[in-house]
Amino acid sequence: MNLTVKNVERIPVSVPFREIPARNMVRELPHWTLFEICKVTLECGVTGFGETMQYYTWGTVSDAAIARVTGRNAAECMWDDSLGAGLQMALFDAVGRATEAPVWALLGRKYRDRPLISWWDIDMPGEDWLAECRQAMAEGYTDFKTKARPWFDLDEQCRVLCSELPDWFDVDLDFNAMLNDAAHATRLLTHIEKYPHVKIYESPIPQHDVAGNKFIRSQTRVAIAHHFGSPPIMTALKEDVCDGFVIGGGASGVMRQGLVSAAADKPFFLQLVGTGITATWALHFGAVLTHARWPSVNCHQLYTSHLVLPAISVFNGAAKVPDAPGLGVALDEDAIEQFRLAEMPAKPYPHPNLLIAIRFGSGATSYYAHCQQYWDDFSHGHLPVFQPGTKLELVPDDGSGEWKALQGRAAREGVHCAGREL
Repeated sequence: MNLTVKNVERIPVSVPFREIPARNMVRELPHWTLFEICKVTLECGVTGFGETMQYYTWGTVSDAAIARVTGRNAAECMWDDSLGAGLQMALFDAVGRATEAPVWALLGRKYRDRPLISWWDIDMPGEDWLAECRQAMAEGYTDFKTKARPWFDLDEQCRVLCSELPDWFDVDLDFNAMLNDAAHATRLLTHIEKYPHVKIYESPIPQHDVAGNKFIRSQTRVAIAHHFGSPPIMTALKEDVCDGFVIGGGASGVMRQGLVSAAADKPFFLQLVGTGITATWALHFGAVLTHARWPSVNCHQLYTSHLVLPAISVFNGAAKVPDAPGLGVALDEDAIEQFRLAEMPAKPYPHPNLLIAIRFGSGATSYYAHCQQYWDDFSHGHLPVFQPGTKLELVPDDGSGEWKALQGRAAREGVHCAGREL
């Protein structure tokens, strides 16, 4: 069987969000709809596929990477993380198909048939969270991972969400360090843990603050998750700053981090983000890594199409890892043609003509044109973090001169007022 790489095809696509994710992702991540599908054809005639989320990935695929693998044995190249997400994935898929082995068998010994998998959404009003969780439960999920942000009243969001959740459904909150310090974090985290559905807090404060993270962990019953590698892994383990890890990246890195976590007896969740293509890829890692005990985060539920056939099926919070060769699923060629682009556009951020109002419990309002502006203001201590009564709203364009003028000012920098202009 000739495993030499004959050629590599790259196909840009734009996969639409579903309705609720679409109206919330537009503030921060409108570019998450853009993917590059990578097809690798071997001299034996077998083709494998993978994908790169073009503007959110551990590694894009370059012309140089394609030149480097062309004419070489795919099995010799596939562990090279520097090749980028879609190309590496496609090489594994092609080798698996050619040798009639599932990807998990190329990675190691199968430990579980049905890895746990979570539903994911960005920060949004509690009513939208609840609607998403209703759909998640209808599709067999038992875990919801989302973003905890200071531009919403987290207690109110959790009250709305948890009021209708069954006891068996879990919620994981990712702060991305936006609680800023241990003093803010301890106060809020011990308050939010009154909701028994909340099981994991991810990165409540900057992870390099070893002393602060150790103190937070001692104060809450909720498990603390950190991204693997910050602080350096030996420091994290010696100081015992967290209960488990977030692991992502290329195949070599994921396997290495997963094995270190296992040696330290620390659970983790895999964070490999994309459509159903990447979610399927993640299932293979979840099958062989013993400590992938927390539900993986893949975000494929955001989209109108999974891009694979059959689509991933979940019950009781887990999905079966395919046993067919390669990834074990087919590429949905009809969907690829439907969403195909002539070329990959530049990163579409910020989304044009947005006016975002953050209304505080104090009555003050701050106006912005995109998320990075208010992210920086909160992270740098320019605005109160997690003030009760805070909510974020999109201010629709009513065609008035007042709206246009305020949006223009907000596009330059945040506009802060004691009340509200619009």
